[in-house]
Amino acid sequence: MLIIHDRCSKKKFDFARKLRKNATPAERVLWECIRRKALGYKFRRQHVVFGYIVDFWCPALRLAIEIDGKVHDPIKDAKRDKHLKQDGVDTVLRFTNEQVFDNLSGVIIEIKNHLKG
Repeated sequence: MLIIHDRCSKKKFDFARKLRKNATPAERVLWECIRRKALGYKFRRQHVVFGYIVDFWCPALRLAIEIDGKVHDPIKDAKRDKHLKQDGVDTVLRFTNEQVFDNLSGVIIEIKNHLKG
């Protein structure tokens, strides 16, 4: 059963599903490292959280992870992160595509540091 929240619409859930099917190369690389509780926690990808679609979501820790490509606007991202935190997301981690490709082990270490609390 699909539950639609105030700021969410079926259209947004459908768009998230489309994004899951068309992941960017950086998202695919990171997903292989965090899926199936590889880090001890369940992650979801392209998940609607408080009206926003986040690249990766760990519901147990209220942790969102975003992979930023060239189309991201830092000002809009900061505003979005602020809204997510006001709505109950404890942490939003942001990495660039280049960080995922050039320093995947560093990205995983940083994620693990936030998993410990």
